[in-house]
Amino acid sequence: MREELLIIRFGEVALKGKNKSFFERKMIARIKKVLKGFDKINVTREEGLVFIREYNIEEREDIIKEVSKVFGIASISPALIAKPFLEDIYDASNEFMTSVMEKEDVKTFKIEAKRADKNFPVKSPDLARMVGGAVLKFQKVLSVDVKNPDVYLHVDVRRDKALIYRSKIVGFGGLPLGTNGKGLVLLSGGIDSPVAAWMMAKRGMRIEAIHFHSYPYTSQRARDKVQALAEKLAIYCDEFKMHVVNLLPIQEAIVKDAPEEEMTIHTRRFMMKIAEKIAEKNNCKMLITGESLGQVASQTTESIVATDNAVNIPVMRPLIAMDKIDIMEIAKDIDTYEISILPYEDCCTVFLPKRPVTRPKLDKILESEQALDTEKLIENALENVETVKIVLRD
Repeated sequence: MREELLIIRFGEVALKGKNKSFFERKMIARIKKVLKGFDKINVTREEGLVFIREYNIEEREDIIKEVSKVFGIASISPALIAKPFLEDIYDASNEFMTSVMEKEDVKTFKIEAKRADKNFPVKSPDLARMVGGAVLKFQKVLSVDVKNPDVYLHVDVRRDKALIYRSKIVGFGGLPLGTNGKGLVLLSGGIDSPVAAWMMAKRGMRIEAIHFHSYPYTSQRARDKVQALAEKLAIYCDEFKMHVVNLLPIQEAIVKDAPEEEMTIHTRRFMMKIAEKIAEKNNCKMLITGESLGQVASQTTESIVATDNAVNIPVMRPLIAMDKIDIMEIAKDIDTYEISILPYEDCCTVFLPKRPVTRPKLDKILESEQALDTEKLIENALENVETVKIVLRD
């Protein structure tokens, strides 16, 4: 049986300049880490690609599944290795097509060839024609269809080998984890904030999380729900810390001393202030939220301005212009959606005003805030922070 390997192609990383090797090293390190549970796997970088070799064929699909979650990867292809000589390329192409035909009802094919090694004596169009002829000679039931074939068979000739493959399994792209600093996500039990965290991690950012609860108004089940969401994120984001804060004393003070209609804005401002303190302590350079413009009362333009005024640290809102349906589709793709829709309350549903202000005036919010002992309330909240390490659940 001819040797097989997996071809890993870079996405945006391939466009980087002088620091390209830094991004490549980060991505290869991440690939090796997600594959540490598999035996005897060899990961190498050669000629602008990453190759995975020496794996158990029976584990191929599991390996592809794990690697496809690594940010920075554009696509993955299982390939057969041939020597860079015409006869061996013919043999490998026929072996590949035979394997495909054993599993599928294939009638037509097309060869797409390229030569990364320009010293190879046959040009790409001629190579495609010659390999196609060899396949037709051996696989007599097949015919060529250049417009809509059942199978595209790719031949990629390199300096010391030729690669024969069919499909490109699309990855998430983005940038390798750990190439863009660290941010702190305000993680609730809803649909949006896990997606926001995932999207920032896709841009190379490591994340930590802060979660606010209002125990005993919010239950242990609600806390477990957020823990489960965090563990789903760890699949993509690696292990991280989650800081858990009881917001109830602050909410009770707001109910007592601030106008009811401003409850949501004041609560949000306190959450941001506390998050900023924890971010600074843990070297997180920015906050991340799941806000989408106009989705709820606290996410109008005026509300976001009033919220941002509470902190000096940058606030990233990767979902700000996205439709809810699009956010839900990403949540389904990353397997957080079914957890997010579990009907357990979170702190944002506690003490909801009957008619929340949707166009808050910042000067009025600041004036109302004077009635609250802001510094003391934040200090007390920070004294009781619980920090847990989130790891991928076995």
